[in-house]
Amino acid sequence: MRITRRHFLKMGAMAGAGLALPLGALSVPAGRMAAAASVRSPHVEPFGVPLPIPPVARPVGTGGGSDRYEIVQKGARQEILPGLKTEVWGYDGVFPGPTIEARRDRPVVVRQWNELPVPVSVHLHGGKTPPGSDGYPTDLIVPEGYGHGDGAHAPYAAHGSSEKHAHMFKDYEYPNAHRAATLWYHDHRMDFTGPQVYRGLAGMYVLRDEVEDALPLPKGEKEVPLLICDRTFREDGSLYYPSLDPSLLGDPGVLAHAANGVLGDTVLVNGAPWPLLEVSNTMHRFRILNASNARSYDLALDPPPPGGRPFVQVGGDGGLLESPVGHESIVAAPAERFDVVVDFSRYRVGTEVTLKNRRGEGRTGDVMRFVVARAEREESSVPRRLAPDLDFPDPGDVEVTRRFQFIAGVGGGMSAINQKTFDPQRVDARPRLGSTEIWEIFSDPSHPFHMHLVHFKVLSRDGGPPGPHDAGWKDTVSLEGGSVRLLVRFEGWRGRYVFHCHNLEHEDMMMMANFEVV
Repeated sequence: MRITRRHFLKMGAMAGAGLALPLGALSVPAGRMAAAASVRSPHVEPFGVPLPIPPVARPVGTGGGSDRYEIVQKGARQEILPGLKTEVWGYDGVFPGPTIEARRDRPVVVRQWNELPVPVSVHLHGGKTPPGSDGYPTDLIVPEGYGHGDGAHAPYAAHGSSEKHAHMFKDYEYPNAHRAATLWYHDHRMDFTGPQVYRGLAGMYVLRDEVEDALPLPKGEKEVPLLICDRTFREDGSLYYPSLDPSLLGDPGVLAHAANGVLGDTVLVNGAPWPLLEVSNTMHRFRILNASNARSYDLALDPPPPGGRPFVQVGGDGGLLESPVGHESIVAAPAERFDVVVDFSRYRVGTEVTLKNRRGEGRTGDVMRFVVARAEREESSVPRRLAPDLDFPDPGDVEVTRRFQFIAGVGGGMSAINQKTFDPQRVDARPRLGSTEIWEIFSDPSHPFHMHLVHFKVLSRDGGPPGPHDAGWKDTVSLEGGSVRLLVRFEGWRGRYVFHCHNLEHEDMMMMANFEVV
């Protein structure tokens, strides 16, 4: 019997633990599954490609107190592996997409055009965004000529509305009414986020403000975005993703070997494999984004600088920390951001410094390399005080405590929250606008937890204090088994949003739920 997602939903999904396989996997020929598990990328000599910097998007209009952009989602051929061309799905046809530079309290409107063969939805990850522009998984931009079909993957009706979805384009409105931070935007189509982000639909969004501008942190060419992800390529340079249906128009899901997340064998930084960056012997600021589907990184410098603590964290998901925090390494789960300063004056000119992934094996143990190529006068510093009071909520104001358990590999290989798989019509929490709540998240085994709309403070981890990488306002937190307690303030807008695992394959296998701010 061929089991599909629609059959699964009709059968009532959670009748009990079943096969630890994605839906539809029973119908995949064994030969295809075996061949898929053996795919290896062509050899690339590491540290031979200069680090590219994604282009900065230019507004098409700046009147009326806002900046307006137009971005076209389309396929294009791009040289990622030297000498080979890769078909990507990119924002403006490039991977990573163009970086949007925004200012606090100055709205941005992005008209997203869809020239791809599949529906899309765009989520500004970390943005406090009204529900109509948040990229709800069924709030789709459908391409020209897209048919209605007869099942779950026909165009969805706009959630909470009788209107049809946007045809070919949609305007996303971002008020930017919060602190400066490193955000990113990516595809969020229900059931297919994993393969569509994997094909290239991701880009950075940097929100700035006067508080950050006034700090003596590295600026200009010494402020460098690092969008890190992993991919696997076929011998001809094409991307390999183990979809059950590579057209992304039929049944969702991945082959059995990738059910716990797609891990690539080639590490890309800003779209280049194991690149090289020449730096001066001065401080540099790196905005690190883990844009991988499922891989976590433990980033370390080799050799480490004399005295240790090579990374000085100045910001996280939700912007600047109150005070800098030193780290021996940066542990980043999918979708987490770390804003760090590295002082290369601690190395002699001519030193080669490799950014390692201590969780990687073989080729995935390296990320990129820095070469301290020249001496320059230092013009930057990291002050002891970075930001004014971060205005964390008072735990004494908590109105409700909620508990959610994330478990992968339940009935039919699906993933669940509190033993329920995602249903766009079901609401699992109704927090009050302006209220403060505690959310307790339990994880088995490993799940990066993400909430839309809000930022939160990590109160505790596994019953003890927060971890070294939990500082500041967060929107994504790593759980590797165990639990966290989060202090959440619901502000901004009423409406329906989602929370989910940011292992994108788990998300696509329905490890997602709704909350509605009322």
